[in-house]
Amino acid sequence: MKKSISPFVFALFALACRSKDAGVPAAAPVVPMAQAPVTAPANVSHGEAHVGADTVPAPVSAVAPPRSTQHLQRIRLEISNATVPIGDGVQYAAWTFGGTVPGRFIRITVGDTLDFTLVNKAPMPHSMDFHAAEIAPSKYYVNVMPNDSIHYRFVPRVPGVFMYHCGTAPVAAHIANGMYGALIVDPVTPRPAARELVIVQSEFYMTPAVPGAPRALDWNHVLSLAPDFVVFNGQASQYATHPIVVKPNELVRMYVVNAGPNRFSSFHVVGGIFERVFVDGSQRSPLAGVQTVAVPVGGGSIFEIRLKEPGDYPFVTHAFADATKGAMGILRADARAK
Repeated sequence: MKKSISPFVFALFALACRSKDAGVPAAAPVVPMAQAPVTAPANVSHGEAHVGADTVPAPVSAVAPPRSTQHLQRIRLEISNATVPIGDGVQYAAWTFGGTVPGRFIRITVGDTLDFTLVNKAPMPHSMDFHAAEIAPSKYYVNVMPNDSIHYRFVPRVPGVFMYHCGTAPVAAHIANGMYGALIVDPVTPRPAARELVIVQSEFYMTPAVPGAPRALDWNHVLSLAPDFVVFNGQASQYATHPIVVKPNELVRMYVVNAGPNRFSSFHVVGGIFERVFVDGSQRSPLAGVQTVAVPVGGGSIFEIRLKEPGDYPFVTHAFADATKGAMGILRADARAK
């Protein structure tokens, strides 16, 4: 008995014949997938980068500025273009507040006045957006032209840690080029004494390397959310090469801001559990006993933790593709710490 060919199979066979006759090119060869590294870069689980043995401070200090005692605090930031190091010998042509990425850490107390002056020494318009301020953007977050300035005051009402950044369009380009920083707003009643650190997570999207020239912004990489580096305080893995030394069982308070412009931070300390986490300006109902807390782009949270015994404790974004690109560091619990 002859077996019949189903209409579906016959149609596929006919289509294949027509494609061959029409000169349709053959399928492209399969490109092998990139293989993950099989050798660990450090002898610490979750290290993701070489862990240094020395106690030399990192290029960018993570130490928080002290609580302000001034009821009127004057801050002047000058915008300029500057070449800054990103890590691994990479130099980047950045747009900056004050010549550094991130800009300076600012600290003020609820109810006090921040008297702010922004001076634009760059060749294009820029602006300033303080997430801690409750003021009209149409009046104050305006573009400042080259060789011009703007001056205004505001009184922060909500405690927490807040991002500040350039708000000139396209905002993603200005943030990706380095125009951001952190502002701590303290409650009127001081928080308990602690070793205080500021961690600003951000991303760099870079053009290909050219010998003798700094890297620059690749806008297509920004739009496709494909960063070359994800960093803490402007440089990849600097707090792994230069661990931050604390004491065992010492209260450590980490003011964490995610400048983005694109990637969420899943902030986590390996080997520890956060005693309390204050999300943005929330003070009345902190999270307690949590392992990992998401810090959204443009957000900030305050993390409190005690490291129970001596040793090295990585702090990372638990989005480990980003940790591998530089968003990790080491808290080194050492009883000899000062």
